[in-house]
Amino acid sequence: MNINLAVLIDGDNIPSAHVKEMMEEIAKYGNPTIKRIYGDWTKPNLSKWKSMLLENAITPIQQYAYTSGKNATDSAMIIDAMDILYSEKVNGFCLVSSDSDFTRLATRLREAGMQVIGIGEKKTPTPFIVACDKFIYIEILKTKSKEKETEEDKDVEKEEFDKITPKETKWIAATINDLSDDDGWAFLGDVGSLLQKKKPNFDPRNYGFQKLTPLIKSINTFEIEQRDSPKGRNKLIFVRNRVKRSSRVKK
Repeated sequence: MNINLAVLIDGDNIPSAHVKEMMEEIAKYGNPTIKRIYGDWTKPNLSKWKSMLLENAITPIQQYAYTSGKNATDSAMIIDAMDILYSEKVNGFCLVSSDSDFTRLATRLREAGMQVIGIGEKKTPTPFIVACDKFIYIEILKTKSKEKETEEDKDVEKEEFDKITPKETKWIAATINDLSDDDGWAFLGDVGSLLQKKKPNFDPRNYGFQKLTPLIKSINTFEIEQRDSPKGRNKLIFVRNRVKRSSRVKK
């Protein structure tokens, strides 16, 4: 179902360079019927945003910084979010910020039954990340915007990807076990959904893979099996933890 989303952007806390890629990413999860960006537009630090607002139909909301050291933008964004919530015009929110001040807002929106997607930089504090249903790093979108660069540039970009650690491999293995049948097989789609619920910022793109299947294939402790779908032509992909063979020879 294509849900209606309210996209609220913290202009003081998010770089403008990849707004096009960001809006394309948001469109994967729903229809962004409300798009607003908050900040003090009299300040020069927001000048780069101005040329992109019309192109992406984002409404700027002026918020003066009344007191030095206090973030009035956060307060305006939170108030608007609650007004939108009570208007019942959307089914979910996309909060674009790297600021932990929105942690309570994300929690409150989810308590009201809203789907909450967060977008921010990798410096985003963990409390805000885990308060969202899904959290997407802007660094992933930066990589996407450079896909047309030379192969040499791509190689440099790949160095920024995370590497799967043994701890994360065990976490994926445990998730497979949570869903597996008597033979150890689990439907990969269900595994991906549960991984997302356990860790909102889990994304194969963090590790240089566009989808979960190639990520799983890259880890030699897992087995992949394709099966015919009983309801269509598409193949269903199942995964299980690779069975360890005993190295001892039986007498």
